[in-house]
Amino acid sequence: MSSRWFDRIDRLSLVPASLLPPEDPTKPLPRTARDWIVDVAMLIIAVGVGLLTFSGTYNSAVHHVSDAQVLLDLGLGLVGCGLLWWRRRFPVAIAIVTAGFSAFSSSTSVVALLALFTVAVHRRTSITLAVAIGGMIPGFLFLLWRPQTDRLWVDVVVSVSAAAVMVTWGMCVRARRQLVWTLRERAERAEAEQQLRAEQARTAERTRIAREMHDVLAHRISLVALHAGALEVNPDLPPAKVRESAELLRTTAHQALEELRGTIGVLRGDGAEDAPSVPQPTLRDIPRLVEQTRRAGAKIDFAMDVSADAPTALGRDAYRIVQEALTNAAKHAPGAATTVRVSGAPEAGLSVSVRNRQPLHVGATVPGSGSGLIGLRERVDLAGGTLSHGPDASGDFVVAARLPWQ
Repeated sequence: MSSRWFDRIDRLSLVPASLLPPEDPTKPLPRTARDWIVDVAMLIIAVGVGLLTFSGTYNSAVHHVSDAQVLLDLGLGLVGCGLLWWRRRFPVAIAIVTAGFSAFSSSTSVVALLALFTVAVHRRTSITLAVAIGGMIPGFLFLLWRPQTDRLWVDVVVSVSAAAVMVTWGMCVRARRQLVWTLRERAERAEAEQQLRAEQARTAERTRIAREMHDVLAHRISLVALHAGALEVNPDLPPAKVRESAELLRTTAHQALEELRGTIGVLRGDGAEDAPSVPQPTLRDIPRLVEQTRRAGAKIDFAMDVSADAPTALGRDAYRIVQEALTNAAKHAPGAATTVRVSGAPEAGLSVSVRNRQPLHVGATVPGSGSGLIGLRERVDLAGGTLSHGPDASGDFVVAARLPWQ
């Protein structure tokens, strides 16, 4: 994905590493600058508050604290502070180990609370509660091993309250990070869906343009081929007829180039400025289309009976159907007689039928891609009509369409 939420953050070093995507999923996430600051601050807090806690329990101890107990307490506290450096990678293990240390070391109690906070941030609630409840037992054992002058219930309330604060704080941080993850995933999913919709829209538009290009250029080029073929098979035509055919060739080729230039301009995105605007055909243009095809040498019996002006989209679809059918007749059955019938009314819909007989002779034809009739079927389906094509019982090839008047 080209644009994600973290790509738009100016200072990624101030974001927790757990919120950033890993470059290599098989390796742990490296610490960011923020993580380094937090970890160093926790070490300083753990050492400082641990020493204060040790001093308080040393001074309030009921019995004399031996040098061995002091060394054990401070040694376990120092090891516990060191273990905090790996608290993100092994949160549960560090919490269990430091909780065990707190049974013999008061300086480790703060380390155990910080480890419990990490578990609440990185693990689910059930695991956090289990570690919190299990971690209180070594603290109670410490009060039995080194009794304090304070009342027991006071120490218990303080320990439980501190653990509850750490668990609640960690769960709040975890909930906030989960919200950030959810929003990130939603943003990425929405962006991906938007890109997919845009790509689908571009594909649909290109398909539409390609269909229009095929409908227009295939017919024009077929007319050029028919004119050229007529000149080739009739080399003894009068000069006036040759000039007329040459003029038709030039006009048809020029129109094809203009329409091609307009379509390419749209594809390149500069059609609105450089390419001329090609008007869309309507039902009224069908007689002109038939006449142009006749001038190319085709034999066409044409009749149109429409009681009212057809809507623009309906007229364009009817024009394209007749155009494609005449193009196919010129390519695959040159010289064959063709019948074109267009009839309709607002209450009955529009009917288009193009029928051509078997070719009188087989000669060189313009190659076809086979996509013209497929494009016609898509066009008719989109208009809510029906299309049939193929030979009938008499062997004539028929293209028949029925379109709703809308």
